[in-house]
Amino acid sequence: MRNPYLPTKTRLEEVVTETGTIKTFVLRPERAIEFLAGQFVELTVPGKGEAPFTPSSAPSRRDSMELTVMKAGRATSALHELAAGATLGLRGPYGNAYPLDEYAGKDILLLGGGVGLAPLRSLLLALLDERGRFGRIILCYGARTPSDLIYREQVRKWSGNGAMEVHLTVDAADEQWHGKVGVVTTALDDVGIDMAKTIGVVCGPPIMMKFGTLALMKKGLTPGTIYLSMERNMSCGIGKCGHCRVGPYYVCKDGPVFKYEQLQGVDGLW
Repeated sequence: MRNPYLPTKTRLEEVVTETGTIKTFVLRPERAIEFLAGQFVELTVPGKGEAPFTPSSAPSRRDSMELTVMKAGRATSALHELAAGATLGLRGPYGNAYPLDEYAGKDILLLGGGVGLAPLRSLLLALLDERGRFGRIILCYGARTPSDLIYREQVRKWSGNGAMEVHLTVDAADEQWHGKVGVVTTALDDVGIDMAKTIGVVCGPPIMMKFGTLALMKKGLTPGTIYLSMERNMSCGIGKCGHCRVGPYYVCKDGPVFKYEQLQGVDGLW
């Protein structure tokens, strides 16, 4: 049995700057690490620490993995200083995944804020890999400013290729922005949904997830048809440290993907 604490040696192949504080890291582990959309891995920066991240690349890619990371603490700050060729460590995957078989035949509405689009990107790519199994794919994505939007070129392609619908918004516009202005939930104003056949998926900062979930319920979705990616306070990844406990759940083992009906009413959820 493989030591769950032992990371796989991994080469940093490429660093892509998304915004002033967010970068995408293209990784090539020595052994293939297969994952499903929604699962997470632990990334080790030697001598600095490790942190959990959900891959942002397609699960169907076996030779490499992408992680999109915001500079926020010691490990992520050290990671942001690295260049291609650096050696890192990966362990995992851990946690559960989005239940794509349950999504088959349904319309999928994804609501993302800021770097929360990173885990949703993996889900979107998985959905697009099997496009014929699903109904409408709708992305509502918002950020503080236009310069804070990630994957801008890919989002532009998504919005123009007809495979999915894209609705963007920013909290504060600049002179070049001609789209919608407002918090991300205002993007839902432009979306008509069939409540009986729609799945909602939410990922972003806690306050955005709270009001995003309430907005989806206002549109008619139920707690059983809203999925949350609860990537918060995880540390060890295997349910030993207790940092990620929410109510009766360990996010790293019972999640990070939950139906809202599992978490509704849990104290301190947001």
